[in-house]
Parts: sequence; C-alpha cells; structure tokens
Amino acid sequence: MRSYVPKVGSFRKRWYVVDASGKTLGRLATQIAKIIRGKNKPIYTPHLDTGDYVIVVNAEKVALTGKKWDKKEYRWYTGYPGGLKRLTYRQLLARHPERIIEHAVRGMLPKNRLGRKLARHLFVYRGKKHPHQAQKPEKIEI
Repeated sequence: MRSYVPKVGSFRKRWYVVDASGKTLGRLATQIAKIIRGKNKPIYTPHLDTGDYVIVVNAEKVALTGKKWDKKEYRWYTGYPGGLKRLTYRQLLARHPERIIEHAVRGMLPKNRLGRKLARHLFVYRGKKHPHQAQKPEKIEI
C-alpha cells in the first residue's frame, strides 16, 4: 500500500467568511488556522498547501477573557538601541484591529516557507464589508 499524496492542482480551494463578532480570540484563531492549513480535509498532507482561504469580518468585535484588555502586550523590536515597542491589546484594537487576528493565526501556522505562504490565505477586515464577492465565499459559523 502507498500513501495518497494529492497533486498540487488536483483539488479545489474554497473561500470561507467568518464573522468574528463576540468570538473569543484564541478559539477563533485555532479554527481559522485549521482551515487555512487544510486539517479539516481528508486529503491533508503536512508538507503541502491543501488548505482554503478565510475572510474574517468584524475584527474589531473579537472578545478576550479576563484582564487581557490591559495586560496582554504586543511587542516588537525596531532594530535600533532602545527600540523595543509595546502596545496593549486595547491600544492595538484602536489602531489596527486586523493585526490582532493576523498575529494570533500566524502564531499557529508552521514557522517555515509553507507557513508564510499559508499566512497569505487569511484576509481580515474591520467592518462587515470585504472585496472578495467574486470568489463566492461560503459563510461558516465557528
């Protein structure tokens, strides 16, 4: 017996729309990462891109539990001396709510070339509208 390995063009990639309003950030991100990675399909192969595209709307309405509104920090280093930058969840939500979900999902993808390719399959938008009507996305409830 040989293991089945799908050919790169032999399967169809689908588009899904997820509404983030009222959803907990971590639980939402795990389900999105699973869809992007393709783990919800029987043809899942760890070293291939067998996943689908995900559009997330209402990113500013994602929820957190506990005191994470002010204690959760997003940090990065600019490369300059003293260049450590910090933003709390509340501050980042006010500036760029899309980056919160992108950061959470990217952390759940592989840390290699495949993970960087899969991260481009996520589209996060602030309001209800998105420019992907031509792809005929299916709405799924997470």
